[in-house]
Amino acid sequence: MNAAAESMAVVEARGLRKAYRAKVALDGVGFRIESGRIVGLIGPNGAGKTTALKAMLGLIPFDGALQVLGRDPRTERDDLMRDVCFIADVAVLPRWMRVREAIDFVAGVHPRFDRARCERFLANTQLNPRQRVRELSKGMIVQLHLALVMAIDARLLVLDEPTLGLDILYRKQFYQRLLEDYFDERKTIIVTTHQVEEIEHILTDVMFIRDGKVVLDAPMEDLGERFVEVLVDANQAEAARQLGPLDERSLPFGKTVMLFDGVSQAALSPYGETRTPGLADLFVATMKGTYA
Repeated sequence: MNAAAESMAVVEARGLRKAYRAKVALDGVGFRIESGRIVGLIGPNGAGKTTALKAMLGLIPFDGALQVLGRDPRTERDDLMRDVCFIADVAVLPRWMRVREAIDFVAGVHPRFDRARCERFLANTQLNPRQRVRELSKGMIVQLHLALVMAIDARLLVLDEPTLGLDILYRKQFYQRLLEDYFDERKTIIVTTHQVEEIEHILTDVMFIRDGKVVLDAPMEDLGERFVEVLVDANQAEAARQLGPLDERSLPFGKTVMLFDGVSQAALSPYGETRTPGLADLFVATMKGTYA
């Protein structure tokens, strides 16, 4: 890969807009995703996450500028999809098809499908190659779908609620295998999920989206420097509020947890115990609408 290709953003959006009748799903969104990153696109239902993914995949028309792997998804979708792999939130496989037939089919239609990798993903599941899809539980169908798609050697992997229907054990195994068996510096992963705590440890970057706008876009390592939580005693609460917390929530025994943006730990330590907030707490505070 030449230097120009390495420096090119995997995804770059400027003024991205999509409206459905009276509903604006994306409202002039702009962002850039570099190669070799794992990006969490996180927001409540209806925030615009899936619309953004559909735009990247060339599945919907939109206004504004959008480049994915240097291509316009509206006019170069066929070429683009040779380098993109997509797992939707609902795995749709023909109910009459056997597990082995599903593997054979994908191997026959996609030149970058790795059968050995697919079989490794399935090795620790209860899936039998002779089983038909209609005989599988919802979780087993999702496992099969994940194995089929992740065995494709794509430069960009797009995951929309990829572990929906899986129990916590399989969810954790999936994300661990994503790191160990799939991800490398040549690949980029975009993932949406409502289970924020379960992906926090694998993300390199996070984007929060609310009401069609990106309200936070930052590398994970920057969050610890920018955001601080303080466990404040009741007698210090009013003084701490003078520093303008982003959010606060009450705890038993008169204590309050306050979340600050851009205030140093040194400045906050006199008011109580400080810590870096979890991604879920930061997400909840952002979605309350007091921050943009």
